[in-house]
Amino acid sequence: MGLAAKRRTWWALLALAMAAVILLTFMISLAVSIGEISIPLSTTVKAVSNRLFGTSFELSRIHQGIVWDYRLSRALVAASTGASLALSGVVLQALLRNPLAEPFVLGISAGASTGAVCIMILGLGYGILGLSGGAFLGAVAAFLFVGLLAAGVGGTSERIILCGVAGSQLFNALTSYIVTTSANAEQARGVMFWLLGSMSGVRWPDVYLSGPVAIIGFAVCMAHVRVLDAFIFGTDAAASLGIAVKRAQVVLLGVTAFMTAAVVSIVGSIGFVGLVIPHAARFVVGPSHDRLLPAAALAGAIFMVAADIISRVIIPQQILPIGVVTALFGAPAFALILYHTRRTA
Repeated sequence: MGLAAKRRTWWALLALAMAAVILLTFMISLAVSIGEISIPLSTTVKAVSNRLFGTSFELSRIHQGIVWDYRLSRALVAASTGASLALSGVVLQALLRNPLAEPFVLGISAGASTGAVCIMILGLGYGILGLSGGAFLGAVAAFLFVGLLAAGVGGTSERIILCGVAGSQLFNALTSYIVTTSANAEQARGVMFWLLGSMSGVRWPDVYLSGPVAIIGFAVCMAHVRVLDAFIFGTDAAASLGIAVKRAQVVLLGVTAFMTAAVVSIVGSIGFVGLVIPHAARFVVGPSHDRLLPAAALAGAIFMVAADIISRVIIPQQILPIGVVTALFGAPAFALILYHTRRTA
């Protein structure tokens, strides 16, 4: 490719990135405006300006509270959650060289759910760990279990996926056992709704956790762009390029567990985002990770904000678990991607 063609490509990618950022901003604004009480965009801007810049626009306390304390924080958590899950999917698919790899399939989400439920219902280490700490320990436990099991059976990408399925079933069974035997009816209903993915209780402290986690995870992944590109061709090829394979695997899998644990501790277990979004982004920008990672993060953020809007408006007077929405849209989207890939091949 000539220099002029490369410049045109990068300008096109820059324009695409700017369009994605504008779309994400629009979706967040839409998420703040839509609900049982419709709020004009001008009111949203005034409410945010009052809190961030100390302006004195006259607004009702109800509108100010809805915009700032409820809907804006919820939209920001949805965006950071989608970005984290999409980044995790990109990393796992590159490391394992398997298009089906994602946190949900590899059991990390199930382990994080078990850890969070141990905190919520059993109260294990509640004063020390908190919900996020419990979810992280559960994700690490699931990651170690799947890793040890995969090492024992050969460690190929296909067997790692199968071990992940086994780990998911095990930790999902543990979660169900804890809920069935130790929770009262109200706790069980709340936990099961949360496990399907719920943003009903999201507030600003959750933004302060999910936002930095997504930013740190993105920075770590971007620092390993060359490593991820090399892993596409296998660990031997990566080692031949002078990459410390074991160290890179530990760092990247660790940051994946870190992002997944944070997401699960806030909104519960959400599937298909880490599976579908990387494929959709790869279809648009190609396999190179210097473009794929930002594209997947933006696409994941947009998708999750849109899913949150749909979960609030699809059934009047009722909020649908967001995991149900992502599955309803993610499964057909993944089928279309597979069909297109088959036709291209």
